[in-house]
Parts: sequence; structure tokens; C-alpha cells
Amino acid sequence: QVQLVESGGGLVQPGGSLRLSCAASGSISSINLMGWYRQAPGKQRELVARVTSDGSTNFLDSVKGRFTISRDNAKNTVYLQMNSLKPEDTAVYYCRLASTTAWGDSERGYWGQGTQVTVSS
Repeated sequence: QVQLVESGGGLVQPGGSLRLSCAASGSISSINLMGWYRQAPGKQRELVARVTSDGSTNFLDSVKGRFTISRDNAKNTVYLQMNSLKPEDTAVYYCRLASTTAWGDSERGYWGQGTQVTVSS
């Protein structure tokens, strides 16, 4: 019923920027947390950033100062602004929406389809 559509990925040079968007459709009235994960080849999926319904944020240490997460509740959309991109940021990025109680279980909540971010010269 709930669908997430991601956009904004692509190929950029080191030091460049990208803005990812994730738009949700369907009934998401119970959703509190929105976040972005990434998975690089040969590595585990990791949480990059998350934002609560009131705007509180958390970030992976390696992206602090470079990435910003935000949400537009009226549009049911979460964004990830990525600046000063590095080759190690290369990964498939996934958005996720979940209630506070469901967040800890990756099988719960809703996932986007993933969007490829490649940082290379």
C-alpha cells in the first residue's frame, strides 16, 4: 500500500554534490522516522542518516559535516543533501520509513527501491 520512490542518484566527481529525494505515497500517518541507508559492494548496509517527525537528526560519523537530511511532511518526502562527496560514498542508497517501535527491525517499515550514487573521476 505504501510506496517509496527515490530519485537523484547519479555519477559525480569527488568533491561534487547530489540531492536524493524519496517521496512516499499511501497511508503513512503512523510514520515517525525517515532515514537513508547505503550499501557498497562487499560491505554491509549501514544507516547514513535519519530524521524524526519534528526534525531531529542523526548521522553516520563519516558523513557528518558533509550530508544533511531533511523532510517535508506536507509532501511526504525525505531528502539527503550530499556535499563534498568522496569515492567511499559510492553505494546504492535506500530510503526507509518506519514507526519508532518498528525502526529496529529491518523487516518492518517501508523501503525504497534504491538509487545508485557513484563518486569517481
